[in-house]
Amino acid sequence: MALRQARRFPRARDLLPLLTFKRPTLSPTRRRLAAALTISDLRGIAKRRSPRAVFDYTDGAADAELSLARARQAFEDVTFHPSVLRDVSTIDTSVEVLGRRSALPFGIAPTGFTRLMHTEGEVAGAQAAEAFGIPFSLSTMGTTSIEDVAAAAPGGRHWFQLYMWRDRDRSMALVDRAAKAGFETLLVTVDVPVAGARLRDTRNGMTIPPTLTPRTVLNAIPRLAWWLNFLTTEPLTFASLGKWSGTVAELLDSMFDPTVTFADLAWLRDQWPGKVIVKGVQTVADAARLAEMGVDAVLLSNHGGRQLDRAPVPFKLLPDVRREVGESVDIHLDTGIMSGQDIVAALAMGADFTLVGRAYLYGLMAGGRRGVDRTIEILRNDVERTMRLLGVTSLADLDRSHVSQLGHLDVRN
Repeated sequence: MALRQARRFPRARDLLPLLTFKRPTLSPTRRRLAAALTISDLRGIAKRRSPRAVFDYTDGAADAELSLARARQAFEDVTFHPSVLRDVSTIDTSVEVLGRRSALPFGIAPTGFTRLMHTEGEVAGAQAAEAFGIPFSLSTMGTTSIEDVAAAAPGGRHWFQLYMWRDRDRSMALVDRAAKAGFETLLVTVDVPVAGARLRDTRNGMTIPPTLTPRTVLNAIPRLAWWLNFLTTEPLTFASLGKWSGTVAELLDSMFDPTVTFADLAWLRDQWPGKVIVKGVQTVADAARLAEMGVDAVLLSNHGGRQLDRAPVPFKLLPDVRREVGESVDIHLDTGIMSGQDIVAALAMGADFTLVGRAYLYGLMAGGRRGVDRTIEILRNDVERTMRLLGVTSLADLDRSHVSQLGHLDVRN
């Protein structure tokens, strides 16, 4: 016969250790960000708090958005192969990138129109990057000037992303300004001879400055905080370009030079005193040719799926490029990264470094500088946890034995 437990009334001293009350967070922004555990959570906050046209500009891609979907699927299909019984009490998340250490294996990618996402814009990104010890990239299409970014984060690592324009003198004027402001790396984007077909922007009537229509006004009503910030701060302009009235696609098509060749790139490389990364590389042959030219890094990227739809997935291209170029050039990667697990997988497959764009902007839209901090914290925590669970203490220990992909996408062989 089972013994019956004797029952008694609980005593206060027994209950107190079981009742732990969380101190309330008075700031709504801090409360929202603390509850965000993933980049997807930040994306949800950004969608709720931003007008539709603004959110879609960040979230969208070209045509049917297949390139972006495939890039994310490639990361989702990753299988990790952990080693067990390893001492992972101490780990090192830093990597050497272009001759200097980065505290984490990712930096902030160049993004255009950034102050539209949140009025703190590039300043929030540059200051967060400085605080966490990672590089920040300023876009030619940025909404904060080269000089203001340098002044906002004087101890940061600043990279300048350049589009080659039809007006070469204006392009080189930006290059000179970046050099004088202490930017260490030139990030030359080469996959935009013309603008991609960003259908969400066209359907939303995305213009510079934003066009107010009955639909945009109705969509803005529950997003008054965004409009209040937008209307009470400096007017939105492309800091490197001056004013423009028209759609984003029209601006891009008026600027970009479809005649740019490898010879132009070689000439530009000779003009710049620092490191050069070529962004938008999508074939093994182009990566090999750039390595022979002596660029410092190639960035495998399909522009976040925003240019040519059905373009190669950078993560799937990575092993072939690494086999072809060996260690002759650094390989960086972007597109589709939504977690620290994605970053670890990219490094295990042969990347030296990664850049995050949308993930950074989701955080910015969710809470300005605090939101960018939260993005970096989430990715950092993901990287640290994944390293420990894989049984590695240094990112240099990652290799292809740690990663495969499901089914017909297997990349281990």
